Amino acid sequence: MTLQQLGYFLAAFRHGSFSGAADELYMAQPSLSEQVRRLEAELGVDLFQRVGRGLVPTEAGHTLRPHAERTLADAEAARESVVAVRELRGGIATFGTWGTARHYPGTDIVADFCRRYPDVRVRIVGQNSSEVADAIREATLEAGMVALPIDDRGLEVRPIMRDELVYVSNDPGHVRRAMTIERLAHAPLILPDASFGIEDPTRRQLAELAQRAGVLIEPQIEVEDVEAAIELAMRGLGDTIVARGILLSLGRRLPKALGWVPFEPAIYDQFAFVSRRGGRLSPATQEFLRLADERLSALAERLETHPPRRRRPGG
Repeated sequence: MTLQQLGYFLAAFRHGSFSGAADELYMAQPSLSEQVRRLEAELGVDLFQRVGRGLVPTEAGHTLRPHAERTLADAEAARESVVAVRELRGGIATFGTWGTARHYPGTDIVADFCRRYPDVRVRIVGQNSSEVADAIREATLEAGMVALPIDDRGLEVRPIMRDELVYVSNDPGHVRRAMTIERLAHAPLILPDASFGIEDPTRRQLAELAQRAGVLIEPQIEVEDVEAAIELAMRGLGDTIVARGILLSLGRRLPKALGWVPFEPAIYDQFAFVSRRGGRLSPATQEFLRLADERLSALAERLETHPPRRRRPGG
């Protein structure tokens, strides 16, 4: 039994003849009647009585009709649902990010996507790049944006931009000159991503640099988010490390009491799009990635000049 056969049966039912059904479907009458005969043979019953040149449905034909209509309606609904996803009239864009991605500019990307495709749902998850990479590997996420380095087993990684890290303090003496890894080992550090620790890509990068320099970096205070680290630094409880993209996003909300200097040599957070190697992205997630790429490329250009690489406290 095929959907085509059920469609031919219903057309014959409506018209009371094979010729009328064939005219409706723009096909040859013998082909249509042959398919209905095959359906009857498969079911083992007659669906119509042949009366002259017309057709009269049998009891079996009347019984089959509602089931055939429901089956064809369900098939059409299934087809339409896939078309809606393909044409971004439905479906869901699933994307993973780290906790501060809203500064890069995550919320702007979501808002832009929702304005363009109001019928597509959006699901943004993740607190840290390492867990996003794991979720993509396990196929609970389609794609994401992460900070490198990560464990890239089974993943496609496409770098998109980098953001320079700066050393932030409210003590003018601490930001008089560029920071080095060696001096950072003795600094009163406040670092975010307490739950992830060394799995956080920024911390991992700092630890690798410290290891090569023969020193150890241990924060005095650990918090979950960068905003808390900045506030504690503003209160003079220690110094922190912030990416310039976050400074740009905070803008006037950034306390004037804080100043910053770059590292020598410069240290960067490197960001990348990741997806499962060999996986196929849904149209919605593909479009979300395209908009994210567009936005981040524009941000990368802005970071060439804003904000300044150094600022004195109170400036």
